This record gives sequence, structure tokens and C-alpha cells, in this order.
Amino acid sequence: MLDFKSLGKQYIGGEWRDGSSDTTYADKNPFDESTVAEIRLASVADIDEAYQSAKKAQVEWARINAFEKRDVLERAAQVLDSYTEDIARLMAEEIGGTFLKAMVEVSLVKNFIREAASYPLRMEGRIIPATIPGKENRLFQLPAGVVGVISPFNFPMVLSARAVAPALGAGNGVVLKPHEAAGVTGGLILAKVFEEAGLPKGLFNVVIADIKEIGDAFVEHPIPSVISFTGSTPVGRHIGEVASRNLKRVGLELGGNSALIVLDDADVELAVNATAFSRFTHQGQICMCTNRAIVHRDVYPRFLDLLVAKASSLKSGDPREQDTLIGPLINHNQVEKLMSFVEESVKQGAKIAYQGEVKGNVVEPIVLSDVTETMSCAQVEMFGPVIAVMPVESEEEAIRVANNSDYGLSGAVFTRNLERGVEVAKQIETGMIHVNDGTVNDEPLVAFGGEKGSGVGRYNGPWALEEFTTTKWISVQYEPRQYPF
Repeated sequence: MLDFKSLGKQYIGGEWRDGSSDTTYADKNPFDESTVAEIRLASVADIDEAYQSAKKAQVEWARINAFEKRDVLERAAQVLDSYTEDIARLMAEEIGGTFLKAMVEVSLVKNFIREAASYPLRMEGRIIPATIPGKENRLFQLPAGVVGVISPFNFPMVLSARAVAPALGAGNGVVLKPHEAAGVTGGLILAKVFEEAGLPKGLFNVVIADIKEIGDAFVEHPIPSVISFTGSTPVGRHIGEVASRNLKRVGLELGGNSALIVLDDADVELAVNATAFSRFTHQGQICMCTNRAIVHRDVYPRFLDLLVAKASSLKSGDPREQDTLIGPLINHNQVEKLMSFVEESVKQGAKIAYQGEVKGNVVEPIVLSDVTETMSCAQVEMFGPVIAVMPVESEEEAIRVANNSDYGLSGAVFTRNLERGVEVAKQIETGMIHVNDGTVNDEPLVAFGGEKGSGVGRYNGPWALEEFTTTKWISVQYEPRQYPF
């Protein structure tokens, strides 16, 4: 059985131990504010030890037979599956995740690990013709070396595993720094899973640290050649700058302000159901969440009425109850920030079509109507259960409004004419967009990533394999070469 007591440690060099920082972090349950774990944080010295350990273990991991690597990763998926109920309980207690959200998350992580299990068998080389007589050019796809992964609190296990599993599958060592508010579900559970699966000790390390203490040490460290970060756009910009100064490659999956477009010929009920799922799952704390519903004026009244009815029907409260759909935000600071966006938008002219109660860190759904593109709720990423509904007069206006954002992560288009939907989707400046489906989608075989302020790089499938490998050219001169001098 997994519990906070057994997992509330750092995982460095294959050992479970306290960090060497003087600071202890109180890991709080966001629903009732109880302390679920106290974790002695990692210091800069611990981070160095973790990277050194990953580097040393990676040399041996790279030599292990590809089929043996595959077997380790496949066992990890099986171990994870055996802990599904424990993980759901821990997610409820640590991050306020509902049972439904936990089931979705565990399923995604299993699929990511299974896809990564195929990577050792896909590390292919090529032989390319040479211009020099008697020469053979060989191209090898090799591990990047050591990968540093930084993950957020909202979908912690998915957003850690999405980088950790393919990095390991591609033959790398990994050091993961999960958000301290999700240290267990975002990192230490994965450490336990891979440990039980037989991953070599020291190859995968988890450090939980306070950024105020470690600064940029995790990114600046000379060992990692790739840094994978998921989180806010401002922090992502900083990490990209620090990594580039140190000549490191980066994968950045950043914020979103996803638009869900409802055209005049849409199935409105389908669009409403997709909007509710895409906005209110995990209390709206997902980067892909629908932030803006951009609705054609002809169907706007019906869409708004149905959305209000749906929002008002969702049960909120204790995430440990399996029928709860709206749990708490991660902390009270997030509640205050969210409500300030709502208040500012109302002052700017938005109307409240529906507003539930705020109980502690639980914010019940809020539907803002008659929103215009200059209002705060349409411009920022609202990380909570608030949806901005925006009326438009035409398809052309819908496209323009959707693109009026600094972000470009996900999107959706609803129409009964599928090819019309595809043509509209092509014009939206976003890395991912879905016709007649919600904005929250992720699959292990499909490229995941954003445009503009939503990041650079792509995860999943062959794209992740490219992100975490490097190509080496080795030429072989079979006969003496004639040099010009």
C-alpha cells in the first residue's frame, strides 16, 4: 500500500532519504488544509548528487540490451496498474484530484510508459551515401545523456511521466523536480514504480526543492543536456533563457488560453457537454482547458442556457467522495487570483450567468457571459472553474477572436460540416485543435505541444524520441583517401 509516510523522502542514487536543506515543506491537503506529509527539502548539493548519480548510471543503462530495457518499462506499467486505487486516494489528499480525474491520469501514464517501452527497439541508425570515394556515412540515434524534468502540480503524474518515461526509454538518465505541492503524486510514486520494476539504481532521481533556495541550479547544472519544463509561460521563458545560455536543449509546455468555437450549424448540446468537460475537469486546472467559448450569435442563447444548467448540476466538495466532480484549487492564493480575474472582468462589462459558492479552496463553477476579447477573463489563463462565453457574428470573427491571444496550446471547433471544421481548425494559431471534441486531449502516439506563448517542442510518439536523443555521424573510410595536399 502506498502512503505519504513511506514516500515522503527524496529519491537520490537509488536511496530514499531526507534532503539536506534546513527547510521542511508541509505538504497540505487543499480541501481541509491538513498536513499529509512533511518533506525535508533538497539542497543544491542534493541536486548535484542526483545529477552525478544519473550520469553514472546512464552509462551502464545505455549498454543494456534493448529488449531488457523494454521489459523494465513494461513492468513499470504493470506495477503502476496495481497501485491505481492508492494513487487515486493520494491524489485526492495531496492535490484535491477527484476520482474521475485520477482514473484518467493513471490511464494516461500507463499508456505513456507503454509507448516509451517501444523506444529501445526504435533507436535506429542509417547509412547515407558519401561524396568521397571509399567512404561510408553512418548516422546513429543515441541517448542525449541526462535529462532534467520540471513538472507542475495540476496533472502531476502525467506531466512528469510524459517526459520521464520516454527519456528513460531512449536510454537517458533522469532527474525529476516535481512541484513541491505535488511531490508525492508528481514524482515519488513514479520513483517507487520504477524501483519495483527493476530500473537500475541511480538512473532515475526525484528531488523536491524550494526554488527560493536552489535558484537556477537545477537548470544550470553542467550535466543535463536537455531540460523539459511544464508550467507557466513567464517561468518557461526564464528557463529557456537560462538553458540557452548554458547551451542546453529545452522542451517547454507552457500556459494556454484555449478557444472552443461553436459555429452556427453546431450540435449545441454536444458542444456544451464538451465545454463543461474541457473547462471543469480538475477544477479547470489543466493547461488545455477551454478558457474561452466563442459562440455564433445564432446559437448563443441556447448554448448559454444549457451550459448554465450543466454547470449548476456538477457536484462540488470533498474529492475523496467518488461522485465529486469539482474539488478544491491547490491553495488559497489560487482562489484569490481566480476571483480577482472574475471581479475585474465584471467591472469591464462581463455578466455573471451563473456563479456557485466559494467554500474554502473549493470554487463552484462560474459562467461569464457577454465577454469581449479585451476583458481579463479572455486574455489570461484562468486556472480554475470559470468559463468566458463570447458571442460572435460570423465564422470569420470567431477565427479572429480565437487568434487574439498570446497563447496557442489547444482548441476546438464544433460544426455539423466536418470539412468546414477542419478548414477553420487550420486557421487557428495553436499546436493542437479538435473538431467536434473538447480541448482536453492527450494521446501517447500524437504530437503534443503549443505555439506562440504556449511553448516549443513536441511530446509523445516519435516526437518525444527526437526530443530526448541526439544524432551522431560516424564515417568510415574503407580505402585510402586522396587529399589535395
